[in-house]
Order: sequence, then structure tokens, then C-alpha cells
Amino acid sequence: MKAEPKRRALGKGLSSLIPDAPAAEALVEPAPAAPAPGGARELSIDRIRPNPRQPRKRFDEEEIADLAASIRQSGVLQPLIVREEKDGSFTLVAGERRWRAARKAGLERVPVTVRKLTDDQMLAIALVENLQRDDLAPLETARGFRTLIRDFGLTQAEVAERVGKPRSTVANFLRLLELPDEVQQLLDARKLEMGHGRALAGLEDRALAIRLAQQAASSKWSVRETEERVRRANSIGPVAPREGAARDPNVAAAEKTLSRALGAKVAIQTSRAGRGRIEIRFAGDEDLDRLYRLLLRASGSQVH
Repeated sequence: MKAEPKRRALGKGLSSLIPDAPAAEALVEPAPAAPAPGGARELSIDRIRPNPRQPRKRFDEEEIADLAASIRQSGVLQPLIVREEKDGSFTLVAGERRWRAARKAGLERVPVTVRKLTDDQMLAIALVENLQRDDLAPLETARGFRTLIRDFGLTQAEVAERVGKPRSTVANFLRLLELPDEVQQLLDARKLEMGHGRALAGLEDRALAIRLAQQAASSKWSVRETEERVRRANSIGPVAPREGAARDPNVAAAEKTLSRALGAKVAIQTSRAGRGRIEIRFAGDEDLDRLYRLLLRASGSQVH
């Protein structure tokens, strides 16, 4: 028996995210009398509208122009994925760059594959497509990961598996959402890169993180220089161990493990009597809700 070819991560991710979705062949509507190449149907480009929940918010106009030039020569080679709405219009599920470029190229019709999808399924496909192709800015990626965790109930490990990235990468992106708003704005404006944000996320002093971020952006620091500045800042004025006692390395290791698992800063404080507390920091209401649901699932309790 001939072995089945290895499935791509994207297909695996979508089938896992949408376990009850019908098979791909059943999702494609019958082709019209004059089908597009490859069996997809052709549709007027004016009947297609963008996905309002598209995770990607910024599109490089130069890239769109280059793609439009290619489309003028060769057409749209890969069909767009769309969902038909009750009013007869169609919502883009995947392929917004191609749709924008086709409009720019002056095309009146484009090849599409029509799928019957719920809102959640449509969002899952859009997220996985963008995340796997690394088309998103750092915070767009971070918000996409958070959506998969919050709205689909996935763990960090499950998100990592769906999008074909290491779990540590998912955790690093989620940490960007804990940064002060001023730092996030610099990331959104692409004045700082993912590496800058990852380094700055290691600072507990939020005011210092803002100052360093602004300096990094204005002075165009490299990621390595930013990491060095953060390292120096963290080495200044270290907190003295309680009553001269050395920090328990097991406690420090537990903090790191919990931080990675939760995607949040965790601090464990203990006393000589063995009592203490665990502090989990969150970046806002949405992050608090994410942690709440994650902890309930880990305890086996029902999430409401």
C-alpha cells in the first residue's frame, strides 16, 4: 500500500481547530458553466468584501503593487477562499493580498473556492494562514495567538503545534502583550522589532521599559544592543536575599516554568516557615480572562 504523503502543518492546524468541519471536497460549491482553472469558480471581484476579523491590519502597498504586476501577466494562480453571505455577497476568508492586488491590477473576476464556515471557523483559517506565513507584525501575531487561546480554548503548546512554531516562540509573542502601551505603539509602528520587544519584556520596571524603548527607536539600537541595555538595567540594584539567605534555585526554576506555561510573569515568595504566595501578573482585562480560563481548564473545572 502506498504511504500517504505527509500533511502540511496548515492542513493539520485547520482540521484540529475545526474538527467538525466537512471534508474539503464537500466545502467546494459546484463550478459554474465556465469554471476557472483548477475547478474553482469565478466571481465578480465587487461581490467580495474583506474579512472584518482579519488579524492582519497593515498591508505593504509596494508588495501589493508588485503582486498586481505579476497578476496582470499571469492572473490569480491560487483561488481565494470566501464564504457566501445571506445578502448574496462573499466575505474573504483567506487571500486578502491577492484580492487587493487583483483590484489594483484591474481584474473584474477572480477564482474563488466557496466554503460554508461559521464565524469561528472563518477566523481560525485566517489566523493560521497568516501566522504560518509570517505575514503579521509582532503584535498582530501576539494578538492572533491570544485569540486562538482565548476564543478556541487552546493551550500554548496546542497553538504552537497548530502553527508549526516552537512553544517558546508562542510564549515570547504573548509576553509582548504585557508591555506598556507606549512600547506596543512603537512595535505597531514598526519602529521596534520582535527582538526589541522580547528584550524589553524582561524589565519589571514599566517606566524604564518605556524609556529604553523610546531610546531604542530614536537611536535605532540593534536588538543586541537593546538586550545589553536591559541586562545592565536588571543588574543594577538587585534585591538583597531575605535575611541574608540565598534564593532557592528550585523556587526560581518554578517561577520560570510557570511563566512559560501561563505566558505571564510569575513571582513566588516564600518564608522560612514554608508559607508564601504566588503572584501572576496580567496586562489587562482580556489577559486576566485568558489566565482565568487557562487555570480553570488546568484544574479540570468547567469554564463558563
